[in-house]
Amino acid sequence: MAKVVRFHECGGPEVLRVEEASVGEPGPGEVKVRHVAIGCNFADTYFRSGYYPVQPPCGIGVEGAGTIEAVGAGVTSFAVGDRVSYNGGPLGAYSTERVMPAAPLFKLPDTVSLETAAASTMRGLSATYWLMKADPRLKAGDTILLHAAAGGVGLLAVQVAKILGLRVIGTVSNEEKAAKARAMGCDEIIFYRREDVAARVRELTGGEGVQTVFDSVGKDTFEGSLKSLKRRGVLVGCGTASGPFPSIEAMQLMLQGSVYFIRPAFADFYADPIERAELSSFWFEHLAAGRIKVEIGQRYALEDCVQAHSDLEGGQTIGSSIFVI
Repeated sequence: MAKVVRFHECGGPEVLRVEEASVGEPGPGEVKVRHVAIGCNFADTYFRSGYYPVQPPCGIGVEGAGTIEAVGAGVTSFAVGDRVSYNGGPLGAYSTERVMPAAPLFKLPDTVSLETAAASTMRGLSATYWLMKADPRLKAGDTILLHAAAGGVGLLAVQVAKILGLRVIGTVSNEEKAAKARAMGCDEIIFYRREDVAARVRELTGGEGVQTVFDSVGKDTFEGSLKSLKRRGVLVGCGTASGPFPSIEAMQLMLQGSVYFIRPAFADFYADPIERAELSSFWFEHLAAGRIKVEIGQRYALEDCVQAHSDLEGGQTIGSSIFVI
């Protein structure tokens, strides 16, 4: 029997329950994965709360890392014993083992640990497509604004940005988080709780503004993000930690300097096999070579899932959070 986390109704962290279930054997196109570590992401709270539509009762989690124990008919790219990680597929990553489609899996380089993979597959691949694809005009030498620069995705995005030759202005809440962001390469820090973000961005860019803003906060930062853009800059809506982005009027974008807004989804940037290979190769090659460091700030047992979600939503985490089996 596997240990799984499920919720029977949408709500706060307290709706999460640890249960036992039989996962069965893989069917055509499927594999059975025994997890060693599981990603605990802010996006998971969206499913649990009902912000992302789900039909309870259901499992939770979309990112994990472990070893393949069985393969179903038609699976040729993976074999028993392969070390893999994934982001995507049906909900249910919060489990000791599971049966799932083989399609979302990535075979891991030998130098990447399973804990590191669980802490960074979703976050790292997200940071990679944001920075390489979401704004096609972004190029080496440009300046970006990155909100939540010391978060699980933020610390990885800083490092990807530096590999790509970008200047990074990061927002954080306190000195501890500022030190983490600087250690990963963040060029400038803005303390969003005590500074006017847009005004500081203008100071740091000679009044011009940044080419691209990566905003994973949403409602509370949207206005400042727009005001931080240079003419024809791009606001990438990466997440909604403070609530959904407000409705946008076309005139508002024009008056701000003919700027653009995109709310990208992971699946749309990894759907094409060629693009998926390009982005994942970039990420895993740099990770395996040690050019990207993954900060695991919190480790939890599955039984601590309620606390893990409370910590995420309370802004009490630094770096990535994972469940360790």
